[in-house]
Amino acid sequence: MEEQKPRISVIVPVYNVEAYVEKCLASLAAQTYPNMEIILVDDASTDGGGRICDAWAARDGRFQAFHLSENRGVSNARNVGVNQAAGDYIAFVDSDDYVEPGLLDVLYRALKENCADISICGNIGLRLGGGSAQIISREGAAQCLARRSCFLWTAWGKLFPAELAKQNPFDGQALCCEDLLFFYQILKQIQRIAYVPDPLYHYVYRENSIVNHGVTEKRCIVFSVLDWICKDASVNFPEAETCFRQTALDTAARLAMQTVSADADKNPRNYLERFRDVVRRHFSFRALALCPDGKSAAAELALWGGIPIFKVLAAIYRLIKHMKKKQGGVTGENGQSSSH
Repeated sequence: MEEQKPRISVIVPVYNVEAYVEKCLASLAAQTYPNMEIILVDDASTDGGGRICDAWAARDGRFQAFHLSENRGVSNARNVGVNQAAGDYIAFVDSDDYVEPGLLDVLYRALKENCADISICGNIGLRLGGGSAQIISREGAAQCLARRSCFLWTAWGKLFPAELAKQNPFDGQALCCEDLLFFYQILKQIQRIAYVPDPLYHYVYRENSIVNHGVTEKRCIVFSVLDWICKDASVNFPEAETCFRQTALDTAARLAMQTVSADADKNPRNYLERFRDVVRRHFSFRALALCPDGKSAAAELALWGGIPIFKVLAAIYRLIKHMKKKQGGVTGENGQSSSH
């Protein structure tokens, strides 16, 4: 008689995603892993998402629905789910995404067969992943985390021991970078990660999500987190410190480019000054050398030089982009492809 596999608790925070959550929950119901519970935490949704959660809980005993009286954010919703979890392992799924039927099976098998502490799978929807299956040390994982290769710092697409998840709650003040802080803290307590490139998690892009909603104060909180991580990494992951500093440079340059390309709240000059200061705090030529492409490196270097220099570079980039777009339109009218 086959030994029963340990229970996996899947935590799904739900907030105003009525158009997506049904597909998400159906994909979880189709999991081939035999012993799981799915904990739905309705974060005071104002649409019909809460009712959908109740409907699933009523017809499938693996589902449980909890409703918060007021909107408290994804970190708090996840923490509520973790506290309710009875499983030996925990996986997180965002309610606007969906997963392949073998997600939990593959993650559990990779974890156990490789005596790993955490397992991670590939995804569809973000330009990242691929490669080959591998075992990554704690130190190597820190560098992967900082370089965002071969996996991201998201909570989803991973399998964690429940004890670790309960010991490291999400920071409710971190807002859009809560995953980074959560995963970094856990890294300090593990030894091995099993990575499988299978694209089992489908990330769904939404224009109105926090990270795709322009430059805001919420998004800028990531720099407080990165400042802390860079300082901590100098002690706990010294070989990854420069990589984390490059992450800070890259994030500041990308948000600065968005600031000059669109309306950033109401004070773009204030944002640009803050991004410049971030770059100057973390800049080194070693960190700059880790930049994956010349365009980003130029943006980081220009921002380090000052806002006027950065604005000139941004204007040049916008002009080049406009000319390419215009050229593409012209070639299109002639019925010829603009690609080589």
